[in-house]
Amino acid sequence: MLTYLKAQASSLIASATDFGVTIIAVNLFGLWYLAASITGTISGGVVNFYVNRKWVFQSQSKEVKWQVFRYILVWAGNLIIVTAGVLIFTHFFNLNYVLAKVLSAVLTGVSYNYIMQKQFIFSS
Repeated sequence: MLTYLKAQASSLIASATDFGVTIIAVNLFGLWYLAASITGTISGGVVNFYVNRKWVFQSQSKEVKWQVFRYILVWAGNLIIVTAGVLIFTHFFNLNYVLAKVLSAVLTGVSYNYIMQKQFIFSS
């Protein structure tokens, strides 16, 4: 249970990075919301990997490159799911891009991220 709670805290840190970068990219730099969302997801992914490896799963594996490779595979799935969700929620349901990203990120986090990270990336 403690690992799960730590994973949720890590997810909040990564999400704050993700959303901060996304909102700044749109509002300060005028980036298209979907490009900003992708940029934010990449930033949050980097933070999430580091925090999960060091603190959540306390991985001692010397095979960092394989963890990075597996993380990129899982994270690519996350990127596709979240980006598709943002596009669908904004284009078809006329939601604000931030709300669309929140909904997409929460649905993906609950149904995909934790399970894949625990079972596939940091299991060794």
